[in-house]
Amino acid sequence: MAPPVPGFKLNENGIPDFDDLPLRKTDPKFSAWGLYGDKDELGTLNRLTDERVAAAAKNEIKTGHRISLNWPLDAQPETAFFQRQVFHQQLIRKDPRIVNDDVWSFNSQVSTQWDGLRHFGYQREALFYNGVTMEDIHGAGPDGKKSTVNGIHAWAKQGIVGRGILIDYHTWRLSQSPTSTSTSTSYDSFATNAIPLSDLQACLAAQGTVPQFGDILLIRSGFTATHATKSAAQIQAHQADTPPRFGGVEASEDILRWIWGRFSAVAGDQPSFEAWPSATSAASPSSALGFALHEVLLAGWGCPIGELFDLEALAAHCRAVGRWSFFVASEPCNVPGGVASPPNVIAIF
Repeated sequence: MAPPVPGFKLNENGIPDFDDLPLRKTDPKFSAWGLYGDKDELGTLNRLTDERVAAAAKNEIKTGHRISLNWPLDAQPETAFFQRQVFHQQLIRKDPRIVNDDVWSFNSQVSTQWDGLRHFGYQREALFYNGVTMEDIHGAGPDGKKSTVNGIHAWAKQGIVGRGILIDYHTWRLSQSPTSTSTSTSYDSFATNAIPLSDLQACLAAQGTVPQFGDILLIRSGFTATHATKSAAQIQAHQADTPPRFGGVEASEDILRWIWGRFSAVAGDQPSFEAWPSATSAASPSSALGFALHEVLLAGWGCPIGELFDLEALAAHCRAVGRWSFFVASEPCNVPGGVASPPNVIAIF
């Protein structure tokens, strides 16, 4: 992890205020390019300092109870959202020895995943984090070999590790009165429904959960729970939609301001984290920004976005113990130049 480079005005958390973004006025809107140097590939993960991780371990690990947050790699067995290649396992007998091998092939975003910094750029400017271009990604590096700039391997060196908090929006939503003025009562995980910041804050207040700077944010929208109630035919019909439609976090300046001031990484149980289609589609009703959260989070700040996290067992345990904070340990796959990765993530209480 690196400290900010000298020359920027920093607040008490060691970052610029949101209103000072972009840091260089010629850079894309809300971007923080150059904060940790022009060659940085960690982005908001720089907030996960040794001291912050050590404090999280001391304060959050009490019982040793562990919960996996990984959906099965074959959770979409035949077809997948966004028409991604599904998981396939080739099982190989090593006769005459009593030995087996296997070969896995799959799209790195077909199940639980971290979106890396090569995944989604600023669409109008055609630029990724710290000004990296498509040509930079698909070309050769300084050594003449394939470029690995902004690859997922940079996150594998120290992992994504620290204090995590769960916003159990799905449980909170179901507890709301049908006469509530909140949009939560009509929320649909399989429609372009946006979760506003006001609902997330109301849920946090109901849980008694207070975010701390550098937290890893997990949002249970109810997608996985709803997915489990649908037939295979219903799921395949949704998967065939172009573009697919999902509920998720609202694309708004309020959401961006809130995330910037608090979190090192964000994740949810939805396929897209934000309501989709977002501003990448002219027909989208979900964005008050005019562009997607993905553009600012990934390309602007280098903030990991987790999707399709399995938060069902985690939510049940949080409710049982009355505690929605915990220690998170995630080790992305060490794939030089990787676009995304299974998170290999676990929560520890």
